[in-house]
Amino acid sequence: MSDNAATPAATAYVPPQVWTWAQPSGGQFANINRPVAGATHEQALPVGRHPLQLYSLGTPNGQKVTMMLEELLALGHAGAEYDAWLIRINEGQQFGSGFVEANPNSKIPALVDRSAGAEVPPVRVFESGAILVYLAEKFGNALLPAGGAARAECLSWLFWQMGSAPFLGGGFGHFYTYAPTKQQYPIDRYAMEVKRQLDVLNRLLAERRYLAGEAYTVADIATWPWYGALVKGQLYGAGEFLSVHEYPHVIRWADEIAARPAVQRGRKVNRTWGEPHNQLHERHDASDFALRTQDKALEGGAA
Repeated sequence: MSDNAATPAATAYVPPQVWTWAQPSGGQFANINRPVAGATHEQALPVGRHPLQLYSLGTPNGQKVTMMLEELLALGHAGAEYDAWLIRINEGQQFGSGFVEANPNSKIPALVDRSAGAEVPPVRVFESGAILVYLAEKFGNALLPAGGAARAECLSWLFWQMGSAPFLGGGFGHFYTYAPTKQQYPIDRYAMEVKRQLDVLNRLLAERRYLAGEAYTVADIATWPWYGALVKGQLYGAGEFLSVHEYPHVIRWADEIAARPAVQRGRKVNRTWGEPHNQLHERHDASDFALRTQDKALEGGAA
């Protein structure tokens, strides 16, 4: 990577003594970014008929949970039936009072488990990794080893993903795709780290089928929407820029997971971009994949 430290672009900004919030801050999400937490408006969350209520958007972090739920249903866990409600983050719906109650951090996804019945307060779970572990344990350690070295290995890679993905999303993805101006230093900085992370995965997957060993686990479910989508050319359009062909073992792993029917279903849920047949804005029943994708809605004249 090049050293851009001496260029005017790298030295033009001098931080003030005290940072203040200047509006607009620029970039694609400037209208929803703010330095404080809490609700901005009253908005109750809808509740469907299933015990599990998911409030999300089909971003990589959102896909983790819908992929997991579809995998659980494929394994025969009928209690994993769920309602998936669309949260339009570009409109600030994550700052509604109901969503803030489900997740004080105002980030998707948020899960509310009402399976204990109306007389018991529902369980809220936020942060995608926490939701994956919660669901795995709820259904008898499904897709998560029960203990010992196998569980430790799985959780290590799950938390590796949770710690690594911000470099890919908030770092590389932001400066490569969403920032109002292209700047070489941050793009170089984060591209270098993303390529290092891909090398970590490539070396690992040269020796084993999945991240935690020979069994497919929550670690793979968490990692695929970020790094699998990246090497498949489905994230930021950055495959050529990052030379993803240099990571054949990651590509092999990504292809295998992409072929799973539950993954294909889960990636459609709460998705509002791409080809209409791959968008299912809300999911309330298994039949919705056949009947309510956006191509069907458009055929029927719905928005």
